[in-house]
Amino acid sequence: MKRLTIHIIILLISSSIFISGTKAFGQKTDTIVHINGDVLTGELKKMIYGVITWKMDGMGTINLEEVKVNTMKSKKMFEIKMNNGFVYFGSFDTSGMARTVNIVFTNGKQRVRIDDIVEIYPIKRNFWARSSGDFSLGANYNKGSKVGTISFSGNLSYRKKKTLFKLTWDDNNTFQGDTLSASKSDASFAWQRLIKGKWSFETSIGASQNTELGTKLRVNLNPIGIYDVIYNNWNRLFLGGGLSVSRETHYTDADVTNDLAGLVGIGWKVYRYRKPKVWVDADVSYIPYLTDWGRNRVVINLNPKVGVFNNDFKIGVKYYYNFDSRPSGVSSSKSDYGITLELTYSFH
Repeated sequence: MKRLTIHIIILLISSSIFISGTKAFGQKTDTIVHINGDVLTGELKKMIYGVITWKMDGMGTINLEEVKVNTMKSKKMFEIKMNNGFVYFGSFDTSGMARTVNIVFTNGKQRVRIDDIVEIYPIKRNFWARSSGDFSLGANYNKGSKVGTISFSGNLSYRKKKTLFKLTWDDNNTFQGDTLSASKSDASFAWQRLIKGKWSFETSIGASQNTELGTKLRVNLNPIGIYDVIYNNWNRLFLGGGLSVSRETHYTDADVTNDLAGLVGIGWKVYRYRKPKVWVDADVSYIPYLTDWGRNRVVINLNPKVGVFNNDFKIGVKYYYNFDSRPSGVSSSKSDYGITLELTYSFH
């Protein structure tokens, strides 16, 4: 029943946010000067991971690599993050030097190198314009063993000034014949705030379930600090550290356990937008328990994808590995892993 509740919550939240979004229309008066001299007129939607999302009349929304932009102009207000962690709030104006742009404030302007900009987000009141997300559906099947796996994962993000709200979920079900033989589900909601420079603070609350490791339900609260080691137009490497407060219910034991653990993690995002267009998301978390000394957990996720059709659709492989040195129950395994082929749709 608890597992069903997690599934229902995931579906209701993701569906309501997706359906409630309304398309934001804006006047397309922004301009980009291409390195070949062409001038594009449209609407600057955002820039992240080295790619500008640009909306044009007739052509719709296109993606333009940052390295192909000579300069640009927009009177709209943006939140602009630099590779040194500094954040500007202003509009854009063309500059007299190649591969640079002026950031315009109320009381002046600052010329910066376009290559030094890592994120651009519009400052709008419209909820839908500040939202983005991914939806992934994966499956594999072995005819000989009659074992099949179906997965549904994704994330929904909402941005405000220096603040990010993010909902993520990952549901994996393995069937043998018409019987559910194993399942793993994770869902979390996070609030992240940029503090200063390359430092951010995040608090997340999550719920997870894993039949292989004997975990019926784990609810956790994780306050952590995040530091961007590298952030440029082709990759982001960041470190995180903090605490994890958890409450666990097990399949083989009626007792409920409450624990405090440390949390150390590393994440790496790689993005290559020259054909073939490639995205790689990888993260590793190490969780040493403080109240159950000697118990350790490890969580590894790897998700390489290749673009198909356009940047909105991707096909890739999702791999996960979970380890628990002291799982509940004698029959519970210490490790669980899985791999699926998946199709991903991204919006905004």
